[in-house]
Amino acid sequence: MKSIPVNQISCCEVHDNEKSNLPIAIIGAGPVGLAAAAHLSLKGESFLLLEAGCDIGANIKKWEHVRLFSPWEYNIDKAAKQLLLLTNWIAPKNTDIPTGKELVEQYLKPLSELSEISPSIHLNTKVTAISRKGLNKVKTNGRDDLPFAIHATQNGSQHLFEARAVIDATGTWSNPNPLRSDGVFLLEEKALSNQIYYGIPDLLGKDEERYRGKKVLVVGSGHSAINTLLELGELQKQTNETEIVWAIRKHHLVDVYGGRELDGLPARGELGNRIQKLVESGILKVMTSFYIGELKQSNGKIHVIGTVGSEKAYIDGVDEIVCNTGSRPDLSFVREVRVMTDPNLESAYELAPLIDPNVHSCGTVRPHGELELRQPEKDFYIVGAKSYGRAPTFLMTTGYEQVRSIVAALVGDMESARKVELELPETGVCSIGVGGGDSCCGPVQVEK
Repeated sequence: MKSIPVNQISCCEVHDNEKSNLPIAIIGAGPVGLAAAAHLSLKGESFLLLEAGCDIGANIKKWEHVRLFSPWEYNIDKAAKQLLLLTNWIAPKNTDIPTGKELVEQYLKPLSELSEISPSIHLNTKVTAISRKGLNKVKTNGRDDLPFAIHATQNGSQHLFEARAVIDATGTWSNPNPLRSDGVFLLEEKALSNQIYYGIPDLLGKDEERYRGKKVLVVGSGHSAINTLLELGELQKQTNETEIVWAIRKHHLVDVYGGRELDGLPARGELGNRIQKLVESGILKVMTSFYIGELKQSNGKIHVIGTVGSEKAYIDGVDEIVCNTGSRPDLSFVREVRVMTDPNLESAYELAPLIDPNVHSCGTVRPHGELELRQPEKDFYIVGAKSYGRAPTFLMTTGYEQVRSIVAALVGDMESARKVELELPETGVCSIGVGGGDSCCGPVQVEK
């Protein structure tokens, strides 16, 4: 379905039979959004795939130099694979571990070019707002009978798309958390944007000169931070002048190392082993229990002021900061639809108890699908990394099962929608369920 210029929108009501003929809108052409498209295609459903970037997998391309810790078997959706195998596509070896670039070039790009999917893709199309046609979120009467109105900017002009259902798969990568421990972006941090990188820079490639011979502060304790530090370690071997400081809020480094040999994904466990060796080598300074409060600049250097316990602490003379403090969902464009998110994580409300990092640290989650992701707004779903909000444990295969279940529900196959199966490799660490108790990650039988 083509978009309708705003100044040509008719005010006529859309009858039920007209709404049923509208496509399903998918927002975000990353792995989970494209998987949704594949499932809809196999069901014979029309759809729109709206992508803010200029190409497929735009966010992944920002970290294309990074190797994933999950092998191909966890990165390819079953419906997508079914469609691809009907062509001359050659499936990667299940046990190989791709880089971000390989994920895009060997899987996402070929998938997007399929005749069943390509005509429905709208690139350079940033969704700015979603509502029910003609109604704000306050109005209830007749709401479910109206189509969704999706406002977007497309190549510099305003457009409106209509859809009978919406699957929001926009992820969180483009919305990084700030450096400050209170989660607030202040003007002082924004003013230093030329010296702060949010994400994983290509330290051994195009970004090498930016960091070579500099004092670099890495903030964060997740896998992104570990990848950044490991590459900085390689850079430091080449240039001793490169100084590395690592600031984390955790009290103990062992909490960062993860399950190591016990991890169900060996490459993920190996990250813990490698960062432990780097720390023990003494080539980087580690600041634990460090909470950032202020950033100041003097003579081109950044001075970081924080606390360790009740005492003030300082990291002075920093040239560059790499911020790996996680990311958060952009909920601004869903303000006029009825969405319920967890007040702590900003995740889909029903998922929060399963993924809350305050409760457990597993890399898995109990099986969940359409029922758990259902919103107060009928036929509106948030999926993928965005469904996890600020929780850091999302794996692509989780999103694939989410959209399989949702698509089944949207076409009326509730039996299939409820048969959710999800087997994920555990991290080897879990802060509850120790000593014979219930695991926070293990599969459970739930009556639905």
